[in-house]
Amino acid sequence: MKILVTGGLGFIGSHTVVALLEKDYEVIIIDNLSNTSIDVLEGITRITGKTPEFHQIDIRNKSALSRFFDEQPDIEGIIHFAAFKAVGESVEKPLDYYENNVAALVYLLKESCKLNQPKFIFSSSCTVYGQAEKLPITEDAPVQKANSPYGNTKQIDEEIIQDFINSGANLQAISLRYFNPIGAHPTALIGELPIGVPQNLVPFVAQTAARKREVLSVFGDDYPTEDGTCIRDYIHVMDLAEVHVIALEKLIEKDYSKPYDVFNVGTGKGNSVLDVVKTFEKVNNLKVPHKIVDRRPGDVTAAYADTTKVESVLGWKAQRTMADALKDAWRWEQKQQ
Repeated sequence: MKILVTGGLGFIGSHTVVALLEKDYEVIIIDNLSNTSIDVLEGITRITGKTPEFHQIDIRNKSALSRFFDEQPDIEGIIHFAAFKAVGESVEKPLDYYENNVAALVYLLKESCKLNQPKFIFSSSCTVYGQAEKLPITEDAPVQKANSPYGNTKQIDEEIIQDFINSGANLQAISLRYFNPIGAHPTALIGELPIGVPQNLVPFVAQTAARKREVLSVFGDDYPTEDGTCIRDYIHVMDLAEVHVIALEKLIEKDYSKPYDVFNVGTGKGNSVLDVVKTFEKVNNLKVPHKIVDRRPGDVTAAYADTTKVESVLGWKAQRTMADALKDAWRWEQKQQ
């Protein structure tokens, strides 16, 4: 069975490709390499003993995308990761985010019409909830006005997918609203590989520990939380990769009747920014220089998942701890020296 993974050499995409290959799916990767390296392909091969087909395509390029789908009529599933993903950067570059995260999705869905009953897994985000009124966050929580252009793109994307299906499109889809993926493959052969200055917490922590960065900036210590820093639900990237495969199989096996559904994916536990820093220091026996700076635009105070639905319907539950993820992240960072 042939599965297309867009953004398949990115952080979550590459780990999901590994999970798919280990289940003997035939995987085709599209990636424009804007925030990753072709070397990730070698890491995937070393882990699995298989080399997935790779096409360097920017899905904003409609003609290139169209040619690709003309040549791949037997794709049965699509897992769509290709998107920009940093809250702070989206505030600075909103039009780039709308073009890359929204327009490109439209082009991809149009091309999916060439396929025979494709199954579609969308990489969504807990940012669709904005600052939720109640914690933990369930799928029934109202979608609030987004705190950032990034979060807004995910809201819009989910609406586009649902409108497309409601129009009679021959597509079945699941959006996975996940929380904060961290860590790396335990082999340290693939991991989070930001180009330039990291936009996410854990890579910046790891690079600071490795002395690539002078000091970690903690954005705000005056939030209404126990230690004043933001709280998030940090999930190991391999747990996250595995739920994509489970969701896809649910659709492929015709074991799910809904044309479209959404699931929260997290651990169900919230940890503050300082919790992450202190745990990283403890499990890896090192120090991370850090300082408190002003709040960052677009950040919400707290977000962590109610995982009841994903556990009961998909039969998935996070297996790895934050400590596991932070040890794996440091092992990966050491390989980058």
